[in-house]
Amino acid sequence: MTNLLRLQQLAKLLDITRLNDTETQSSFTDWLNNIPSMPAAAYCVYPQYLPVLQAWPERPAKAALATVVNFPSGDLPADLVCEQIQQAIVAGATEIDCVLPYKALLRGEHGLVKSFLYDIRQASAGCCLKIIIESGELVTAQQVAKATELAIECGADFVKTSTGKVPVGVTHEAARIMLTVIAAADRDIGFKASGGIRTVAQALDLLQLYEDISGKIATSSGMRIGASALVSELAAQLGTAD
Repeated sequence: MTNLLRLQQLAKLLDITRLNDTETQSSFTDWLNNIPSMPAAAYCVYPQYLPVLQAWPERPAKAALATVVNFPSGDLPADLVCEQIQQAIVAGATEIDCVLPYKALLRGEHGLVKSFLYDIRQASAGCCLKIIIESGELVTAQQVAKATELAIECGADFVKTSTGKVPVGVTHEAARIMLTVIAAADRDIGFKASGGIRTVAQALDLLQLYEDISGKIATSSGMRIGASALVSELAAQLGTAD
């Protein structure tokens, strides 16, 4: 595959993300007005900015509207997170990125985690549900694998690495473990790499890892890459690739 085709493939996997804690309506609008044009899979923003994104005339027709819930701490009770989901759907969300209660997982409270995830799946029926396991906060490979297994068991459409709000985001090792568990599942599950993906080279490495382990060509139905800083570099390389 030529470099240009690979870059074009990558662009279609992006969840273009804007989750700035100091955001204002003005800064969000400025961001929208300066995003490079790209055939992204989705745009992921805080719930309060979904109506602005939905009304944005430049949004690619096929790009989904994604938002985050139970974010970033993963500590909220399930009933409150279900309310967040319902409000997000009313505001236009078609994809939900929800943080798994990873601190409960670290305490070995797998039943609590499962109950939470089942409730979230029910509340988000009709939406693409991505469960964020916060892999950088999980201590062992076994915990990364267990979190992935629980997300799959409870009906997630995608399992996602990180919120991007903790010191360690996606790592090659965590991605490998998650992809191996996903590949062994009895249904199709997507993988989303996020948290600290700052270069095209890093994104392409994750894309290759996905294809090596899954045995599939990466498309937006099976792989996503959370991108904020990455977008400008990819747009520049697409403009100069041959």
